[in-house]
Amino acid sequence: MPFATARDGTRLRYETFGDRRAEPLLLIQGLGADARGWLLQRWALRRYRCIAFDNRGVGGSDRPEGPYDLTVMAEDAVAVLDAAGVGAAHVMGASMGGVIAQLLAVWHPERVRSLVLACTACHHHQWRRDLLEDWARTARERGMGPLAARSLRWLVGPRSRRRLQLPAQVLGSLVFATTPDAFASQVAAILAADDRLRGELIGLDVPTLVVVGSQDILTPVADAEELAELILGAELTVVPRAGHGVMAEQPRAFNRAVLEFLGRQVGMPSTSEEPTAASA
Repeated sequence: MPFATARDGTRLRYETFGDRRAEPLLLIQGLGADARGWLLQRWALRRYRCIAFDNRGVGGSDRPEGPYDLTVMAEDAVAVLDAAGVGAAHVMGASMGGVIAQLLAVWHPERVRSLVLACTACHHHQWRRDLLEDWARTARERGMGPLAARSLRWLVGPRSRRRLQLPAQVLGSLVFATTPDAFASQVAAILAADDRLRGELIGLDVPTLVVVGSQDILTPVADAEELAELILGAELTVVPRAGHGVMAEQPRAFNRAVLEFLGRQVGMPSTSEEPTAASA
């Protein structure tokens, strides 16, 4: 796999898939997750030149000592685009990756053709701060296994938990792609971010789709509604029967919404046949 090099020398593993001649799409995953978090999107997005990378601290990327900083992680995304030879790309970010995507669009609007912001927010709630601090403490004191059990109800909607529909490899990518220290360093980056981003989004002029699961309790629908209200012309899609892991719990509905949005940006038909979640 190729690597990009960040300004501070951190190596960032990335991969490309899809149509090399098509418009580029940069994929940014969330807290503790690596590029495998997009497993159930790979088939649907094959019509684009997809660039998926592991944030610092996870997967095959370096794990420098923390704490990390989301603005630095947004510059990491720029380094990945540079390494891939891409000037501007459509950008899709999930959860923490959605915040990184917002920062990328605010600080480097010339590098962003459109935005898809999934299961994310633009400011803190005190209850979410407390929860993330508890997760970081659990990871450091007890390890990633106990953290997985503790965090499951926040990451997966009740329907998926009851029916065990979430593929094990996707859940694993959410909580097992890093070490306790690197996970805590990513949490520190999220907690250190201030609320100035909310004001900066008002001036953002880029086509944007905001996607959220109707049962998301970590970044609830109200957070998505706020994003859609702040960003001029942004569209909002609420996916029924899905929690925070919307792209894994309801991949067909999620992929359909993303393809329809991107298709309108590039003048491409949005329909496609996709394998079922079990066969993807």
